[in-house]
Amino acid sequence: MAKRDYITREGWQALADELDHLWREKRPFVVRKLADAAAEGDRSENAEYIYRKKELREIDRRVRYLGKRVDELTAVAPRTDNPDQVFFGAWVDVVDADDSRHRYRIVGADETNAATGAISLHSPVARALLGKRVGDAVDVTLPDSTRELEIEAIQYADPTQAD
Repeated sequence: MAKRDYITREGWQALADELDHLWREKRPFVVRKLADAAAEGDRSENAEYIYRKKELREIDRRVRYLGKRVDELTAVAPRTDNPDQVFFGAWVDVVDADDSRHRYRIVGADETNAATGAISLHSPVARALLGKRVGDAVDVTLPDSTRELEIEAIQYADPTQAD
């Protein structure tokens, strides 16, 4: 049996929504525009036709990828039995030796986003944090150095959303 990749339920839904949008809305629109461009005559010098063909290939490539990927992923709900410990799906506030504060969310590889602090559960930081508690200090081994992080807070509800 092949090893499954994990993703949060929100991440899985975002991929499924993108697949649905591409298949039901964007692809039919591009096909209509491509047919209109093809009806204009000489296709070899028709920029609109060439552009729409390329766009359709890109959509089809993404649809194929998402169709396979969504089936391969396992959506995981955050653990609620022990909210004081870092598990998959947790938002973790840490402080480093320079007193810099960071917020990370441990997610699947398909939903990482540096801008929002979403890090893969396979990353060095996430591997060091998993299973730890508030107040624990962890050493994160990076390719060129080691960082020490102290856990300040753990949350499983999105801290950016108002209640």
